[in-house]
Amino acid sequence: MYIAETQIRVRYGETDQMGVVYHGNYALYFEIARTEALRQINITYKELEENGVMMPVVNLNINYKRPAKYDDLLTIKAYFKVPPTIKAIIDYEVFNEQQELLSTGQSTLVFVDMATNKVTRCPDMLAQKFAPYF
Repeated sequence: MYIAETQIRVRYGETDQMGVVYHGNYALYFEIARTEALRQINITYKELEENGVMMPVVNLNINYKRPAKYDDLLTIKAYFKVPPTIKAIIDYEVFNEQQELLSTGQSTLVFVDMATNKVTRCPDMLAQKFAPYF
């Protein structure tokens, strides 16, 4: 299993009038976490795209436990519990500075060949980066 952590601070524009993070922003937080998770194993979405592969989200689930608030420092954990094949399934947990669990979620992304716009297998360069964790 591969686990990566990313921290972000809640900005004012991400909150509602009560200073609580708007629910739709969690999808963005998850995107940041998975982008940084790849960066931490020395690969970027940009590199994947330069090699003709994109990774669209085909499913997203979010569970809200407690509110995140303006200026909170959030820790987002991204879990790759199984190696990517034709899809990558990532689980997420969001914690505040008090280590309270605020949210959980899961996203499923598929690998798509940009030339044919068809689903393809995980590129070898990415599979090799994940191999030591499984």
